[in-house]
Amino acid sequence: MKLLLTSGGVTNPSIHSTLVQLLGKPIAECHALCVPTAQWGHPMCGPTSVRGFVAAEPEWQHLSGLGWASLGVLELTALPTIGAERWIPWVREADVLLVDGGDATYLCHWMRESGLADLLPSLPDTVWVGVSAGSMVMTPRIGTYFVEWPSAPDDRTLGVVDFSIFPHLDAFPTNTLPDAERWAAEIGVPAYAIDEQTAIKVVDGSVEVVSEGKWTKFGS
Repeated sequence: MKLLLTSGGVTNPSIHSTLVQLLGKPIAECHALCVPTAQWGHPMCGPTSVRGFVAAEPEWQHLSGLGWASLGVLELTALPTIGAERWIPWVREADVLLVDGGDATYLCHWMRESGLADLLPSLPDTVWVGVSAGSMVMTPRIGTYFVEWPSAPDDRTLGVVDFSIFPHLDAFPTNTLPDAERWAAEIGVPAYAIDEQTAIKVVDGSVEVVSEGKWTKFGS
Protein backbone atom coordinates (compact mmCIF):
# COMPACT_ATOMS: atom_id res chain seq x y z
CA MET A 1 0.00 0.00 0.00
CA LYS A 2 0.87 3.66 -0.17
CA LEU A 3 1.15 4.92 3.40
CA LEU A 4 0.54 8.40 4.80
CA LEU A 5 1.28 8.06 8.50
CA THR A 6 0.22 11.08 10.52
CA SER A 7 -0.26 12.19 14.10
CA GLY A 8 -3.25 14.46 13.58
CA GLY A 9 -4.40 13.88 10.02
CA VAL A 10 -4.21 16.04 6.90
CA THR A 11 -3.64 19.26 8.80
CA ASN A 12 -1.81 21.53 6.36
CA PRO A 13 -1.27 22.20 2.64
CA SER A 14 1.94 20.15 2.45
CA ILE A 15 0.29 16.99 3.79
CA HIS A 16 -2.82 17.67 1.69
CA SER A 17 -0.72 17.95 -1.48
CA THR A 18 1.08 14.71 -0.62
CA LEU A 19 -2.24 12.90 -0.12
CA VAL A 20 -3.55 14.06 -3.50
CA GLN A 21 -0.29 12.91 -5.09
CA LEU A 22 -0.67 9.47 -3.53
CA LEU A 23 -4.31 9.21 -4.61
CA GLY A 24 -3.54 10.28 -8.16
CA LYS A 25 -6.76 12.29 -8.40
CA PRO A 26 -8.69 14.91 -6.41
CA ILE A 27 -10.05 13.95 -3.00
CA ALA A 28 -13.56 14.81 -4.21
CA GLU A 29 -13.32 11.94 -6.70
CA CYS A 30 -12.11 9.34 -4.20
CA HIS A 31 -14.09 6.78 -2.25
CA ALA A 32 -13.01 6.27 1.35
CA LEU A 33 -13.59 3.67 4.03
CA CYS A 34 -13.36 4.78 7.66
CA VAL A 35 -11.77 2.29 10.06
CA PRO A 36 -12.72 3.23 13.65
CA THR A 37 -11.65 -0.05 15.26
CA ALA A 38 -8.65 1.29 17.23
CA GLN A 39 -10.98 3.55 19.20
CA TRP A 40 -12.66 0.62 20.95
CA GLY A 41 -9.35 -0.39 22.50
CA HIS A 42 -8.64 2.97 24.16
CA PRO A 43 -10.30 4.14 27.40
CA MET A 44 -10.60 7.74 26.17
CA CYS A 45 -12.69 6.70 23.15
CA GLY A 46 -16.18 5.28 22.77
CA PRO A 47 -19.52 5.55 20.96
CA THR A 48 -19.47 9.35 20.75
CA SER A 49 -15.98 9.61 19.30
CA VAL A 50 -16.61 6.75 16.85
CA ARG A 51 -19.75 8.51 15.66
CA GLY A 52 -17.85 11.78 15.28
CA PHE A 53 -15.27 10.13 13.07
CA VAL A 54 -17.62 8.25 10.77
CA ALA A 55 -20.02 11.22 10.56
CA ALA A 56 -17.13 13.54 9.63
CA GLU A 57 -17.93 15.95 12.44
CA PRO A 58 -15.78 19.11 12.70
CA GLU A 59 -13.18 17.55 15.01
CA TRP A 60 -12.40 15.06 12.24
CA GLN A 61 -12.15 17.65 9.46
CA HIS A 62 -8.56 16.55 8.83
CA LEU A 63 -9.48 12.92 8.09
CA SER A 64 -13.05 11.91 7.31
CA GLY A 65 -14.10 15.52 6.73
CA LEU A 66 -11.80 16.28 3.79
CA GLY A 67 -14.58 16.15 1.19
CA TRP A 68 -14.47 12.59 -0.11
CA ALA A 69 -16.78 11.43 -2.90
CA SER A 70 -18.16 8.86 -0.47
CA LEU A 71 -17.52 7.61 3.05
CA GLY A 72 -18.16 4.07 4.22
CA VAL A 73 -17.35 2.29 7.47
CA LEU A 74 -15.13 -0.78 7.74
CA GLU A 75 -15.45 -2.13 11.30
CA LEU A 76 -12.80 -4.82 11.59
CA THR A 77 -14.37 -6.58 14.57
CA ALA A 78 -17.35 -7.51 12.37
CA LEU A 79 -15.41 -8.92 9.44
CA PRO A 80 -14.62 -12.43 10.77
CA THR A 81 -18.34 -13.14 11.10
CA ILE A 82 -19.51 -12.08 7.63
CA GLY A 83 -17.12 -13.83 5.24
CA ALA A 84 -14.25 -12.53 3.14
CA GLU A 85 -16.31 -12.80 -0.04
CA ARG A 86 -18.37 -9.84 1.22
CA TRP A 87 -15.83 -7.47 2.71
CA ILE A 88 -12.78 -7.92 0.49
CA PRO A 89 -14.55 -6.35 -2.52
CA TRP A 90 -15.45 -3.34 -0.34
CA VAL A 91 -11.77 -2.81 0.43
CA ARG A 92 -10.62 -3.37 -3.15
CA GLU A 93 -13.13 -0.83 -4.46
CA ALA A 94 -11.99 1.89 -2.06
CA ASP A 95 -9.36 4.43 -3.03
CA VAL A 96 -8.31 5.07 0.54
CA LEU A 97 -8.59 3.64 4.04
CA LEU A 98 -8.90 6.29 6.76
CA VAL A 99 -7.66 4.66 9.95
CA ASP A 100 -8.35 6.58 13.13
CA GLY A 101 -6.47 6.54 16.42
CA GLY A 102 -7.07 4.70 19.66
CA ASP A 103 -4.97 1.74 20.74
CA ALA A 104 -2.58 0.35 18.12
CA THR A 105 -2.28 -3.09 19.72
CA TYR A 106 -6.07 -3.52 19.63
CA LEU A 107 -6.12 -2.41 16.01
CA CYS A 108 -3.28 -4.79 15.20
CA HIS A 109 -5.16 -7.69 16.81
CA TRP A 110 -8.25 -7.07 14.72
CA MET A 111 -6.31 -6.45 11.51
CA ARG A 112 -4.90 -9.95 11.92
CA GLU A 113 -8.13 -11.58 13.12
CA SER A 114 -10.16 -10.04 10.30
CA GLY A 115 -7.69 -10.91 7.56
CA LEU A 116 -7.09 -7.29 6.56
CA ALA A 117 -3.39 -7.52 7.46
CA ASP A 118 -2.97 -10.43 5.02
CA LEU A 119 -4.80 -8.50 2.29
CA LEU A 120 -2.58 -5.40 2.41
CA PRO A 121 0.20 -6.66 0.10
CA SER A 122 -2.36 -7.12 -2.69
CA LEU A 123 -3.46 -3.46 -2.54
CA PRO A 124 -0.59 -1.57 -4.23
CA ASP A 125 -2.76 1.31 -5.42
CA THR A 126 -4.73 1.81 -2.20
CA VAL A 127 -3.75 4.66 0.13
CA TRP A 128 -3.64 4.13 3.89
CA VAL A 129 -4.06 7.34 5.87
CA GLY A 130 -3.38 6.74 9.53
CA VAL A 131 -3.91 9.03 12.50
CA SER A 132 -1.95 8.24 15.69
CA ALA A 133 -2.64 4.54 16.42
CA GLY A 134 -3.78 4.19 12.80
CA SER A 135 -0.21 5.04 11.85
CA MET A 136 1.56 3.30 14.73
CA VAL A 137 -0.03 -0.06 13.84
CA MET A 138 2.21 -0.21 10.76
CA THR A 139 5.38 -0.07 12.88
CA PRO A 140 7.24 -2.96 14.57
CA ARG A 141 6.62 -1.73 18.15
CA ILE A 142 4.79 1.13 19.83
CA GLY A 143 6.49 0.93 23.22
CA THR A 144 4.73 0.10 26.49
CA TYR A 145 4.25 3.87 26.92
CA PHE A 146 1.37 3.75 24.41
CA VAL A 147 -0.31 0.42 25.25
CA GLU A 148 -3.78 1.09 26.70
CA TRP A 149 -5.57 -2.16 25.81
CA PRO A 150 -5.46 -4.40 28.91
CA SER A 151 -5.43 -7.61 26.85
CA ALA A 152 -2.45 -6.64 24.71
CA PRO A 153 0.17 -9.41 24.97
CA ASP A 154 2.98 -6.90 24.36
CA ASP A 155 3.67 -3.71 22.40
CA ARG A 156 4.38 -5.34 19.05
CA THR A 157 2.44 -4.31 15.94
CA LEU A 158 2.48 -5.23 12.25
CA GLY A 159 6.00 -4.21 11.25
CA VAL A 160 5.02 -3.12 7.73
CA VAL A 161 7.59 -0.34 8.10
CA ASP A 162 10.90 -0.64 9.95
CA PHE A 163 10.56 2.40 12.21
CA SER A 164 8.38 3.36 15.16
CA ILE A 165 6.32 6.53 15.73
CA PHE A 166 5.86 8.74 18.79
CA PRO A 167 2.78 10.85 17.90
CA HIS A 168 1.29 14.09 19.26
CA LEU A 169 4.66 15.69 20.00
CA ASP A 170 4.00 18.69 22.30
CA ALA A 171 0.23 18.21 21.98
CA PHE A 172 -0.07 16.83 25.53
CA PRO A 173 1.92 17.42 28.72
CA THR A 174 3.15 13.80 28.60
CA ASN A 175 4.24 13.96 24.94
CA THR A 176 7.23 16.28 25.18
CA LEU A 177 10.57 15.78 23.45
CA PRO A 178 12.18 14.46 26.67
CA ASP A 179 9.32 11.93 26.90
CA ALA A 180 9.99 10.93 23.30
CA GLU A 181 13.69 10.56 23.99
CA ARG A 182 13.05 8.18 26.90
CA TRP A 183 10.59 6.22 24.76
CA ALA A 184 13.06 6.00 21.87
CA ALA A 185 15.82 4.73 24.16
CA GLU A 186 13.69 1.67 24.95
CA ILE A 187 12.12 1.02 21.55
CA GLY A 188 15.17 -0.59 19.90
CA VAL A 189 14.43 0.47 16.30
CA PRO A 190 14.74 3.73 14.35
CA ALA A 191 11.90 6.05 15.30
CA TYR A 192 10.27 9.39 14.64
CA ALA A 193 8.60 11.80 17.05
CA ILE A 194 6.06 13.82 15.05
CA ASP A 195 3.64 16.61 15.86
CA GLU A 196 0.17 17.31 14.46
CA GLN A 197 1.61 19.13 11.44
CA THR A 198 3.82 16.25 10.33
CA ALA A 199 3.31 13.11 8.25
CA ILE A 200 5.53 10.28 7.03
CA LYS A 201 5.00 9.10 3.45
CA VAL A 202 6.07 5.55 2.63
CA VAL A 203 5.89 4.23 -0.92
CA ASP A 204 7.77 1.11 -2.09
CA GLY A 205 10.04 1.30 0.94
CA SER A 206 10.99 4.94 0.35
CA VAL A 207 10.40 7.11 3.44
CA GLU A 208 9.80 10.88 3.30
CA VAL A 209 8.86 13.23 6.13
CA VAL A 210 6.33 15.90 5.15
CA SER A 211 6.08 18.62 7.75
CA GLU A 212 5.09 22.18 8.51
CA GLY A 213 5.77 21.58 12.20
CA LYS A 214 8.18 19.74 14.48
CA TRP A 215 9.67 16.29 14.20
CA THR A 216 12.75 14.42 15.35
CA LYS A 217 14.34 11.18 14.17
CA PHE A 218 15.98 8.78 16.63
CA GLY A 219 18.47 6.15 15.46
CA SER A 220 19.90 5.52 12.02
